[in-house]
Amino acid sequence: MPIIYIDADACPVKAEVSRVAARYMLNVIYVSNSWMRIPDEGEREKLVVVGDNPDEADDYIAEHAVENDIVVTADIPLADRCVKAGARVIAPNGRLFTDENIGEVLASRNLMSELRETGLMTGGPPPFGKKDRSQFLQSLDTVIQGIKRGM
Repeated sequence: MPIIYIDADACPVKAEVSRVAARYMLNVIYVSNSWMRIPDEGEREKLVVVGDNPDEADDYIAEHAVENDIVVTADIPLADRCVKAGARVIAPNGRLFTDENIGEVLASRNLMSELRETGLMTGGPPPFGKKDRSQFLQSLDTVIQGIKRGM
């Protein structure tokens, strides 16, 4: 069965992942730059604390996630690395990153970053809400079912 890796520093769906993982008896690894409380410190869930370098958590996840593992992250470059490794990647709002869409998502992210740097665009993503949480749960369940069916 897959392992679920969570880019945990700013992840708003840790408790949801914990509940779903318990239902399917999956292991969860929360990767963070600092110690944090995780939803269930049982034998199936653990926290990995890496160094202070902002990319260390991403590097850990990208180096460990393999085909059919599940990665939860909003970090597009990390999503790109994990998709290329064969992992299933889900953003906290439920968006799936796939071979088919990751190139476009990465290009869009880079364009938006440039627009923010030049001052042509300000602000960030909309606030995280109940609809995002619900969509995430639906996407996570769909991905796990797909892995179980060999899809």
